[in-house]
Amino acid sequence: MRPEGLTLSPADTIEGNLEPEAAETAAGHEHEGHDHELHDHDGHDHAAHDHEGHNHGPVLNPECTREIVLDIPADEVSKAFHSVAANYRKYAKIPGFRAGKVPESVVRRRYGAEIRKEVIDSLLPQRFNKAVVDLGVKPVGQPSVTELTVEDGAPLHVKAVFEYIPDFSIEGYQSVTVDKPSVEITEEEFQQEINHLRESRATVEPVEEDRPLVDGDWAQITYSGKISGSPEGEAEAEPVAGEDTLVEVGGKDTMEAFTTALRGAKTGQELKAEVIYPADYGEQKLAGKTVAYNVEVKAIKKRTLPELNDEFAKEFTGNETMAELESRIRETLAHRKLRSVMGETKDRLFAALTERYPFPVPESLVQEQIDARLERGLRALAAQGMDPEQMRKLDFARLRAAQRDSAMAEVKTTVLLDRIAEAENITVSDEELENELQLAALQSREPLDTLKVRLTQDGGMARIREQLRREKTASALYERLPA
Repeated sequence: MRPEGLTLSPADTIEGNLEPEAAETAAGHEHEGHDHELHDHDGHDHAAHDHEGHNHGPVLNPECTREIVLDIPADEVSKAFHSVAANYRKYAKIPGFRAGKVPESVVRRRYGAEIRKEVIDSLLPQRFNKAVVDLGVKPVGQPSVTELTVEDGAPLHVKAVFEYIPDFSIEGYQSVTVDKPSVEITEEEFQQEINHLRESRATVEPVEEDRPLVDGDWAQITYSGKISGSPEGEAEAEPVAGEDTLVEVGGKDTMEAFTTALRGAKTGQELKAEVIYPADYGEQKLAGKTVAYNVEVKAIKKRTLPELNDEFAKEFTGNETMAELESRIRETLAHRKLRSVMGETKDRLFAALTERYPFPVPESLVQEQIDARLERGLRALAAQGMDPEQMRKLDFARLRAAQRDSAMAEVKTTVLLDRIAEAENITVSDEELENELQLAALQSREPLDTLKVRLTQDGGMARIREQLRREKTASALYERLPA
């Protein structure tokens, strides 16, 4: 967002916003992290996003909208037309005329559209920005020009609307608190992590003795099944079968019907089992279906967990003793829990603040945040292998609607954090910004100097500094919460 004023220096900014439905918003708002700002150059196919329904029109929030009307005298307009046309005469190359000798009337006919744009550019931006300053509001996004009359010899008339962030009080924000859970690692959490590591190094070995399957054993089975009531052709097209599959008898992920059939069976025995799968079963073709299985027990195996000793610790890089491994596990868990608790607590604090201080939100910021959320989602889909053609078929109207509530909450949080940062004079040092840029350069594999030039040119540098300030503000609020 740009609180300092609207920038209307390029003439095509106004020319391109003559119709309300054609305007674009440009708020530069980003709440969930700032990596999106740093990686727009990574080769992602943005053509995949040129789909119907993804672009949004400039629907403005009337509670956050102001209008500016400017009328510039005809004599000033005429002077501007003559000055611009005279400049074109100096450099115009038109067959039949010597350089600098082309009649102004010919120049105006040949370069009419260009001259008109330069006239607008010379007359409007400074006046428009002064009018905004005189209103005493903080505009966001691009203005939408609803009326524009530009003719030589006539007054220039323009009417434009824009959104702004309304002023509101945050008095007493320091008293808004939420519960701040402990970040201490419990013994139960530690043991769960140790058990997870043991499970990851467990071995499955054959049981040599002649005995039946019991709970805790792993049955190696070959099976085939038929979905009850399904046509023969469908069963043949999608057979339910498996070879040398391991099934844990009594395991939490094993269907009870399999456990019942396998419990007490021996190697070589053939069994039958009828399994009724729940409607929410993970494998779609089996969800809600009943399947009759023929099962053959091929072998009985036992899963063995490793002993917790120095040899076990050495299997994990950087450890020589079990004590070292335990220390590293506790450090990792502590860091993970701190991030999780901080994130959840901050979210609850932000929700409490937005409830305490309701205020209208510019629609352009909401739409910009929806764009940012969709962009991240599309990048994730592209990383998973979805091609541009598939992306174009997505229902973007539905996707945008689904993102609205979250985007609204994020915009409100951003505005509140900016207000609190101003109240507390929180700033980001050049050193902090430099550290962030170095990290971004490493992540994007882009030379630091190249990254700086790009971010400076596209305004990304300022947005990163703003986001860092919000993060510092949020962290300060979190630290003050009573334990």
